[in-house]
Amino acid sequence: MRAALWFLALFGIAVPVALFVGNNHAVVTLFWPPYRVDVSFNLLLLLLGGLCTLVHLALRATSAVFSLPLEARRWRAQQKERAMYGALMDALAHLMAGRYIRSSKSAKNALAQEQSLGVTSDISGHPTGHSASLASQLRSLAHVLVAESAQALQNRPLRNQHLQLALESSAPRHAQEMREGVQFRAAHWALEDRDAAAALDWLNQLPHGAARRTLALRMKLRAAQSGRHIPQALETARLLAKHRAFSPSAAQSILRGLALELLNEAHDPAQLQQAWMSLDDSERAMLELTVHAASRLMALQGDATLARLWLLPVWDAMLAQNSDLGDKLRIKLITALEAGLDSLDGAWLARIESAQISRPRDAKLQYLAGMACLSRQLWGKAQQLLSEAAPALQDRTLHRNAWRALAVLAEQRGDEAAVIEACKRAAEL
Repeated sequence: MRAALWFLALFGIAVPVALFVGNNHAVVTLFWPPYRVDVSFNLLLLLLGGLCTLVHLALRATSAVFSLPLEARRWRAQQKERAMYGALMDALAHLMAGRYIRSSKSAKNALAQEQSLGVTSDISGHPTGHSASLASQLRSLAHVLVAESAQALQNRPLRNQHLQLALESSAPRHAQEMREGVQFRAAHWALEDRDAAAALDWLNQLPHGAARRTLALRMKLRAAQSGRHIPQALETARLLAKHRAFSPSAAQSILRGLALELLNEAHDPAQLQQAWMSLDDSERAMLELTVHAASRLMALQGDATLARLWLLPVWDAMLAQNSDLGDKLRIKLITALEAGLDSLDGAWLARIESAQISRPRDAKLQYLAGMACLSRQLWGKAQQLLSEAAPALQDRTLHRNAWRALAVLAEQRGDEAAVIEACKRAAEL
């Protein structure tokens, strides 16, 4: 289609030119005393056109001759630039292949080529800010490759030297993204060296926007966990879960694990309550965390009434009709309630008795009710419940405690044979 249009345009121009030239009988007379020259007007136009073409070609030839030195410099710059990028690609390929010494040499070669090429001019010698940006990025990338190879070879002085050079090369404003990348790599190297403090320091130097990226948060979580900064790790894990960096099940597992560590770090009841209140509502709703927090509060000689208040939702969940509470968590709940039986109030005693009556075949509830009766010195009822529960208990700890309680009851009755038998059964467990 384009060729057809060109032919149409050419014929469109040729027709008026032919009409003009064919019907033009004009004559141009040139006077140069004592001479007179008569020339056809059409011939004069042809001569003028030829003269203009000749002058144009002469100017082009002159320009080409005088531009030869510039073209030579341009060619040499192109060769250096190609060698520079080739060396950089070789360094990256060697690094990926695990040839760290070759990678370091190639990156240093790229740096040498870049220095000989010039950092603030393009291949034609004219200053340009765009090539200055590319030059700083290339230097930073080459220094990072050398530092990465040194990190793999455990050469800390060389790594730190080129890390500092990479930061200096990425100092200009147009190289901000490159600088952030260098800081990310520095934090990653600190994590590999298990230096959590240095990793957190590098991450804290990031701009606010970069510090909230998923990569930064993941590294911050690792550093906080490695450095045992559990509150910071928990807050970071919450942000990652909010950004959907983990699957829902994985996020819940990570949050639960960090919350358990936070509760375990408490050394007195006040610290434990503070740690419990620092958790989110969704975390406090986790039944396993609730049972663990109550057990820790009991172990630290804290307020047993408060612990049972925390355990009330777990108790209701266990007694629900379609309860999916695991057997391990049920045992932890029974153990936590058993630890506070000395201060058990009437409301909780009624709950335990009602649950045992509604589920007479549940050995764990029978055990808990029997231990509650034992703490209230209801010897006969405790004997009955524990005797029925002891053979059916599967957990070794609860089974052993049941036989020990039966030994106490037998000693209370003065039945030496029953005491020996109960102690023997408890010792076997």
